[in-house]
Amino acid sequence: MLTRITPDTGLLSSLSAWTWPGIAPDGRQVAHILLAHRLGRTSHDTPEAIEARMRHLAQILGGLAQAQDSVPDTQGTLVTIGPRSLLKFPGSRWGLRLPAHPQWTRLVQDSTRAALIVGLDPLAQSADAVRVDAYLDAGITADRLLFGFARTSRTA
Repeated sequence: MLTRITPDTGLLSSLSAWTWPGIAPDGRQVAHILLAHRLGRTSHDTPEAIEARMRHLAQILGGLAQAQDSVPDTQGTLVTIGPRSLLKFPGSRWGLRLPAHPQWTRLVQDSTRAALIVGLDPLAQSADAVRVDAYLDAGITADRLLFGFARTSRTA
């Protein structure tokens, strides 16, 4: 029997997302998405449990790379409809609504992809750009970020 690995609604509801336009290593503009687990609200949300959930999410997406590795395409799909954007997960009828500025959405539509970063440590949903930058800097230094490219849907 084949078992599908999909995110449950509990995992999806524990995620926070940030988006921004940025520059890829090749110098071209690329849309970025950061997914991080919200800060723990119960005693079950230990750092180890949060890391395990985020690694599970990376597995659902088809496996993501560490910073020093070649960045793969994920099995996550970006859907943009007007000003709204959604990250759909393989095998799941649920997706994650992404915060989307028109410049970011245009960049996704033009390039048909976004760099997806999954953080293994929690980050407050209310984190501003300064805190997100510090999170990314610390995550790169400690090898606590996983990377991939999400592509736009060919059918949406």
